[in-house]
Amino acid sequence: MRQFLLITFGAIFVVSAIVLGFTYTQVNDERLTLAADLQYRTRLLSDSLKESVEPNFARNSTTTLQRIVDRFTDRERIVGLAVFNNRGVPLAASKDLPRRVVENPDFIFSALDKGEQAGNFETIEGASRYLFVSPLHDGPAIVGAFVTVQDAAYIDTAIAEIWRRNFVRLLIYIIVFSAAIGALIRFALPAVMRRFADTVKSARVEKTGTLPMRGPFFLRPIASEIAKMHTSLTQARLAASIEAKMRLEKLDSPWTAERLKEFVKSRLKDRKLYVVSNQEPYIHQKTRRGVTCSAVPSGLNTAVNSVLEACDGVWIAHGSGDADRETADPEGKLRVPPHDPRYTLKRVWLSDEEFKGHYSFSVEAMYPLFLMTYTRPMFRKEDWITYKQVNKKYAETLLVELRDVEQPLILIQDYHFALLPQLIKEQRPDAQVVLFWHVPWPSPEAFSVCPWRKEILKGMLGADIVGFNTQQFCNNFIDTVSKEVESLIDLETFSVTREDHMTHIKTFPISIAFTEDNDEKIDGGSKGNGAAVLKKLGIGTAYLGVGVDRLDYAKGIPERLRGVEQFLEAHPEYRGELTFLQIASPHREHFKEHQEQYRLLIAAEADRINERLGTKDWKPIVLEAKQYGHVELRALFEAADFCLITSLHDSMNLVAKEYVAARRDALGVLILSQFAGASRDLRDALIVNPHSTEEIGAAIHTALTMSPKEQKRRMNSMRSSVRDYNVYRWAAELIKAVTSLS
Repeated sequence: MRQFLLITFGAIFVVSAIVLGFTYTQVNDERLTLAADLQYRTRLLSDSLKESVEPNFARNSTTTLQRIVDRFTDRERIVGLAVFNNRGVPLAASKDLPRRVVENPDFIFSALDKGEQAGNFETIEGASRYLFVSPLHDGPAIVGAFVTVQDAAYIDTAIAEIWRRNFVRLLIYIIVFSAAIGALIRFALPAVMRRFADTVKSARVEKTGTLPMRGPFFLRPIASEIAKMHTSLTQARLAASIEAKMRLEKLDSPWTAERLKEFVKSRLKDRKLYVVSNQEPYIHQKTRRGVTCSAVPSGLNTAVNSVLEACDGVWIAHGSGDADRETADPEGKLRVPPHDPRYTLKRVWLSDEEFKGHYSFSVEAMYPLFLMTYTRPMFRKEDWITYKQVNKKYAETLLVELRDVEQPLILIQDYHFALLPQLIKEQRPDAQVVLFWHVPWPSPEAFSVCPWRKEILKGMLGADIVGFNTQQFCNNFIDTVSKEVESLIDLETFSVTREDHMTHIKTFPISIAFTEDNDEKIDGGSKGNGAAVLKKLGIGTAYLGVGVDRLDYAKGIPERLRGVEQFLEAHPEYRGELTFLQIASPHREHFKEHQEQYRLLIAAEADRINERLGTKDWKPIVLEAKQYGHVELRALFEAADFCLITSLHDSMNLVAKEYVAARRDALGVLILSQFAGASRDLRDALIVNPHSTEEIGAAIHTALTMSPKEQKRRMNSMRSSVRDYNVYRWAAELIKAVTSLS
């Protein structure tokens, strides 16, 4: 649209300049022609009347002179006639003669002094007039003057009409020109550009054929470059595929999206992977500009997308977008990603009651039960019944997809579908099922408070593999099963056998999409972005600490703020020198009333600390309860002296790994809760107990006083850990584990 406007306005400007230039020339020529014609006709009139005026002037016959003046005054365009003596006294004058002629006859004296005819244009009483003076002779002597006043307003009228006609003509030109450009862009260029786009897309989506590039001559340079790019991309993709295949044979080579795709192809052969999750990878929503499709950001989506694209799999999830139904087919299916379809998204439709009941049980019962943050779980029977119904609905949906599939491979995500593995296995015992549990698993004693604990465990044990982020969670799960369910437990293989079905309990620490390649491709302008964000927030202190979390009570944000307060109390020299920026973003999956209560709690704590320790020009805590984009967060991570994570309990916490990945300079310090799963991987972080404000304060002081050399040693170690075990390796380990089952 912007290009269309630029082209149109440019064309309008050029055409307008040309038309106005021609009009200006035409107006000048027309004014000169009309003025010359008026002067000529006035001179002829004056000369013809002088033949009658001069004899009567000589006889001093004023009556006859007045009669001549009156008779000829009524003619077209003659405003007035008059006869003056050589002293400027009127002897005869028409009644409509302008007063300016009688009262100020200076132009008459000028003509008499020169002894020749003279004329000039003037504006008299708001109208254009032509004044012409012809001297009267008595022999050789000049005895008076004959004055003719002509109406010259018609010249201005004619000039105005020329301007009006040409402006109308210009307007027509503009409309026609704009319509022509619009038609060209709307009907002619799209066909050409579609061919160009198809050629570029064929290279992007790995099609080997090359489309012929035809189009206007002025687009041929672009066509040539696109053809060259097509060839280069094909060659680069072939080289990347070969390199990825070679990497499969090297255990120590880095995991990338390409290597994962090659790994999936070699492991799955022609088998499809079916993924079940509560959250869909792509969501359609209605906006003012129409329906928009956006990818739901998460590390899980990054890895699972790569796997599904490699095997043309199926992702089954709840359709939560307000435009999800109208963008899917009658079966709730659509091909994704939208720009390059590689696999199928199957949406499950839940009623308001089903969604509320299922999510209430997941968020208010299971989430606090497994997070162990001393938040009391709410066990409501009606929610449990709905939870079972929704799990059954997903099972029915999945079983329909599996009707003609032999030995299907299924990956189920998280605690929303604890019952699903058993429901699938009852109908399809040949299916290979992996259940990955993204939250912690509590101790047997903590889990025993759940009224439906046996049903949950039996549902989970329907899977062939149950995966957790840490070994401790695996241990807790094995202990829980041994106390709650009659089964055979093998600690050597870490497996549970129940009713002739064996379930393996394994560790798969989830990570982020961090590779050597994407680390090198990061835009170098991120520091400038960070400075812009800090300037907007009014942060200009020497030191910056940052915390990034969703509005979730398990993240320990109030404890974190009190830790910053304790540090400033113990080290007052940092007051006015340190600002802690806490980003607490709303999460669309959590109930709004819960988030709002937690937000108010955090805001009250921040206000209390700022009022107690802050000054007019400095606030120790800056709270941003909104979503920040990936680019802005990375820029803030690069600018922060330390990142503070105080989760009360966390299965992993990927923010810690995102901070480490952002620090290309290997500076900065990560302060990490001992109750976050990431503390097992990132051992060079400063590990703290989030319930101890003294430990948090001491860790902040250590971070700010740590030498650059020590910072680099710790950060390089953590970056290597994140790079070596990224999300692509996580997905590969899952696929390898399930395909290795006998």
